[in-house]
Amino acid sequence: MTDFAQDAIEATRSLRALFDPTPLSRNAFLSQRYGAEIWLKREDLTPVRSYKLRGAFTAMRKLRATTPDADHFVCASAGNHAQGVAFACRHFDVKGTIFMPVTTPQQKIDKTRTFGGSNVEIVLVGDYFDDTLAASQRFCDEAGAYFLAPFDNSDVIEGQASVGVEILDQLGKAPDFVVLPVGGGGLAAGVTGYLRVTAPETQFRFVEPAGGASLKAAVRAGQPVALPHVDSFVDGAAVAKIGAKPFGRLEWLQAAHVLAAPEDRICQTMLELLNVEGIVLEPAGALSVDVLRDLRDEIRGKTVVCIASGGNFDFERLPDVKERAQKYSGLKKYFILRMPQRPGALRDFLQMLGPDDDIARFEYLKKSARNFGSVLIGLETKRAENFPALKQRLQDAGYTYRDITDDAILAEFLI
Repeated sequence: MTDFAQDAIEATRSLRALFDPTPLSRNAFLSQRYGAEIWLKREDLTPVRSYKLRGAFTAMRKLRATTPDADHFVCASAGNHAQGVAFACRHFDVKGTIFMPVTTPQQKIDKTRTFGGSNVEIVLVGDYFDDTLAASQRFCDEAGAYFLAPFDNSDVIEGQASVGVEILDQLGKAPDFVVLPVGGGGLAAGVTGYLRVTAPETQFRFVEPAGGASLKAAVRAGQPVALPHVDSFVDGAAVAKIGAKPFGRLEWLQAAHVLAAPEDRICQTMLELLNVEGIVLEPAGALSVDVLRDLRDEIRGKTVVCIASGGNFDFERLPDVKERAQKYSGLKKYFILRMPQRPGALRDFLQMLGPDDDIARFEYLKKSARNFGSVLIGLETKRAENFPALKQRLQDAGYTYRDITDDAILAEFLI
């Protein structure tokens, strides 16, 4: 067994001072759907509702073992890493200074403060994370503190490897596949680093959000590269550039094994898990389950472990998640409709709708001419095939309209 595998086992033992192994549970619903044995590794059930506590605790423990006077730690994070660091600071009774963007939701600030208590000071600075990170690193140098990176740190990677140790112990055999969500790459590097030694027959599939495919870009380039734009919706995995240390441990993987999950489809998966299974996952936490539909042919008849990486979901986002899921399913669309400005025009339009169609939004934008006005209209239906039929009826009746559902620019300003 390699030194890394031995260290991962030791990290796992040390974590028992904080919490028991997270559940590895067979999911009957997903197993039946995909004709496979689907197991969920429930990292959403750690004390901070994500796996990030593992890496933060391990890095802090190892540093304090070699540098006993290390009593001040700094990090920059708007989410799960901040909460993991805060929890670890309280456990070791050391000081933590956690930098967060000014735009961080109050719920995340409050949770971080709850986990850290009086051991933690939260500093809000910067509208964007890059500004927050720069400020935290300047402060760390000035204060002589120790910076805890969320993923680009060898000890953090070692801590995340404990997920793989628990999977093998709990399952009692090597799984055929492990599906890993990827953001900065720490979890993927740690779990594969352990299992490639202890379960060499296991195959891996990696999934990242379509709007933040930094691992795929790195594999193609042969090195980490910065994406020009990142969709921040999957905030736990929306990373512009995968960490150098994690990528150094992942260079062996094939580009074909790195998949992308569309953000709107992830919303559909989140709602399904909530409504059918009662499992609350954040967008990044649902990545590995979402991508099963793309792996259907590969995994049939196999034993598959999906890592549900986190469940820190703010329910104020639920309306947005529902809407994105409806759009992906084809059950909701937005149109700009040119409406005649005459008595009875609205009634005539309403007669175009089918029995399963419902108006979710209706807003006059402005009059484009004396006799016509532009209307923003949102429609919901029960079956996706209802929309082609509606469009045909509108065309036959001579209506001019534009479907803006998938027009990102117009949707941003109008919806």
